[in-house]
Amino acid sequence: MHMTVRVAVAGASGYAGGEVLRLLVAHPGVEIGAVTAHSSAGDRLGQHQPHLRTLADRVIEDTTPEALAGHDVVVLALPHGASGAIAAELGAGVLVLDCGADHRLSDAAAWQQFYGSAHAGTWPYGMPELMLAGGRKQREHLVGARRVAVPGCNVTAITLGIQPGVAAGLVDATDLVAVLAVGYSGAGKALKAHLLASEGLGSAAPYAVGGTHRHIPEIEQNLRAAGAGDVRISFTPVLVPMSRGILATTTAPLAPGADAADVRAAWEQAYADEPFVELLPEGQWPTSAATLGANTALVQVAVDARAGKVVTICALDNLVKGTAGAAVQSMNLALGLPEGAGLTVTGVAP
Repeated sequence: MHMTVRVAVAGASGYAGGEVLRLLVAHPGVEIGAVTAHSSAGDRLGQHQPHLRTLADRVIEDTTPEALAGHDVVVLALPHGASGAIAAELGAGVLVLDCGADHRLSDAAAWQQFYGSAHAGTWPYGMPELMLAGGRKQREHLVGARRVAVPGCNVTAITLGIQPGVAAGLVDATDLVAVLAVGYSGAGKALKAHLLASEGLGSAAPYAVGGTHRHIPEIEQNLRAAGAGDVRISFTPVLVPMSRGILATTTAPLAPGADAADVRAAWEQAYADEPFVELLPEGQWPTSAATLGANTALVQVAVDARAGKVVTICALDNLVKGTAGAAVQSMNLALGLPEGAGLTVTGVAP
């Protein structure tokens, strides 16, 4: 029997909310209900998302519990710290997908340290491919869920890149180094001087250097779930002049006695049956361009024998697999729909 679910999107005028709507327009089981925001309430959606032609005449409502009521699914694409109060006003039977960070962390102290506010609670984590102890994956915890915390985009790229080695005990998770090239849309749509095209074009700029990025405790949480006893990571994101995309390079010491064949086998086994994570053929390297518009994470791994390191590279679209695609994929699992409904692995080129 065909099921149609009615979905409301809060934060519809932002990058994440707009990408959620773009994917939902193509979803065969979805009817788009209310589109809401704060400062743009009363505007037509086309003023803020001109590429969403079939929704351009929709009037943006204010983000209130009343506007979001009566839907089967509510997607919250709101700034960090804004989701908890809204979610608390929604019924237990509605599926709420939080694209912000409010409900990702299980450690309230880590939340307070990195975000500086009260912890809103912990929801099931929306990364189906996350490896868990005993050979399981997070996917099984999303079936039937009514609250889902969508992962951070940088977190997704690092986790999907290195977790097979962590789960197989092939890398030392206490000495991880990750450097990410990140597109500007990851910083959101708010007007800030250092995010202007005149500042960003022709320049690469690091940010949140020295262990200050808010995604660090989430990365650590994921890799502990995958089997690491302890995790220490030096994580440096770098803004590069592209609108979307992430290219994450993560290195870790190779475990004693392990070799390149062991490493390749672990990554192959981890992703052999995953519809949206692909280990590329040996010698072929991921590019962010190959993932644009797709719910795809492209992964490659190599062993630097001279340095005794495992090097893994993961490319993804921060707005799709890094945010909106993860939300839709999790929604499908929670509602018993085909996991890939409304999602594609086909990118856009050039």
